[in-house]
Amino acid sequence: MNEFLLTSLLVIAAVLAAGHAILHKRDPRSTFGWIMVCITIPGLGPLIYWVFGLNRIRTRNRNWKMHGRDSTWPSPAICEWTPALSDASPFNHENFASLLNLSDHVTRRPLLPGNRVTPLFNGEQAYPDMLDAINAASESVYLSTYIFESNKTGKTFIAALSQAKARGVRVRVLIDALGERYSFPVARWLMRRKEITVARFLPFSLLARGFHLNLRGHRKILTIDGRIGYTGGMNIGDRHLAGDIKRKKRVSDVHFKLEGPTVSHLEDAFAEDWRFSTGEQLPATQATDLLKPQGNAYCRGISAGPNEDFEKLRWIINGAIGCARKSIRIMTPYFIPERPLVYAINTAAMRGVQVELFLPIENNLPFVAWATRAYLAELLQYNVKIYYQPPPFVHSKLLVIDDAYALVGSTNLDPRSFRLNFEFNLEIYDLDLVGKLCQHIDTARKDSRELTLAEIQERPMSIKLVDAFAKLFSPFL
Repeated sequence: MNEFLLTSLLVIAAVLAAGHAILHKRDPRSTFGWIMVCITIPGLGPLIYWVFGLNRIRTRNRNWKMHGRDSTWPSPAICEWTPALSDASPFNHENFASLLNLSDHVTRRPLLPGNRVTPLFNGEQAYPDMLDAINAASESVYLSTYIFESNKTGKTFIAALSQAKARGVRVRVLIDALGERYSFPVARWLMRRKEITVARFLPFSLLARGFHLNLRGHRKILTIDGRIGYTGGMNIGDRHLAGDIKRKKRVSDVHFKLEGPTVSHLEDAFAEDWRFSTGEQLPATQATDLLKPQGNAYCRGISAGPNEDFEKLRWIINGAIGCARKSIRIMTPYFIPERPLVYAINTAAMRGVQVELFLPIENNLPFVAWATRAYLAELLQYNVKIYYQPPPFVHSKLLVIDDAYALVGSTNLDPRSFRLNFEFNLEIYDLDLVGKLCQHIDTARKDSRELTLAEIQERPMSIKLVDAFAKLFSPFL
């Protein structure tokens, strides 16, 4: 009788867990995987699903909205596209009207005019500028990053943050709980010795939030007094000093300095993450001139992650590619495209759009490079140009459309960024800034090696098998 009761309970638990997966998982592959786990591992399967499979983060985000705890940062009215703007602004192609309409519907923030965006190449340009801004801060410094190393660069930032706190500046630092483990001692320990207010994003727990090993805070945001912001793909650490040729694992990257109204979007994103991690509601910046125009760029900050209702990045990236008429330039360190992205890129190429994809020739994650290779023949056969960039490892994440629109930030073109990571991106309409990015890409092309279809097709069978096997795990890489 006891065995029958135990078996019945195990069956009920498996059926309930599998039913929950069927009702709430959006990706059929994920649904099927969890059903198999629940059914084939008696007792333990439903427990694994309960700990790892439930998205409590989206539920908590909805509770915030129900209680009206949304942003208090000021934001001007939405920037409507009109035919008149097509001659007077970066909306110089009518096709961008549809992209603007798409972004208005799937994002929570409006496109704002009056910004100045400055590209900062590698740590040699980005870190001194960021440190100068921290040293000049008078009201607030908010810093969020995936990796914060405790090497020389990290200690320099910690010293600047400590000095800002000593001046009476409100300093808050948020580091991803997994990303902080990239160096020892952990930078968070060093900050606490300096009495800097620091928190971890999604620390590992078996309690309310679950053991979300896959859900990482991948955003890189720094705001100073609500007037200056920095975002992109650059973490804090010596590895981003690309000019140090003695460093074996040096990384090349592009970060962006933002001045103007859209800095409020960076502060808003940080405030949401800080409240989620600590429960503290940060006050709105007191400056009265936050919304004064600083330049000619139209920008919008885009928060994306498993807490959002829309899969924004998929929609916006595919929408931007679909709007292209002349050129698409993509630079990314990790390229594991989902089927809709492959279709969008190939469709654009067949429409006559010049499509260029820039990848590192040596990836710091070999299994990702193997999976990537398995997709490239499918693009090359439709005349997509693919270039391998030489070392240092290129960590830049850029999407440029028709030399007029750019999407920059922390997002890679892989399932992890689209489905699992908390990402922050900036969409930019600015001919001057996009022109600089195009020059950067043109220089990269000269230094890169073009990949041919024959080269991919003539790989040894052993390498093809390895690549194809890695591709099987694409949804999880």
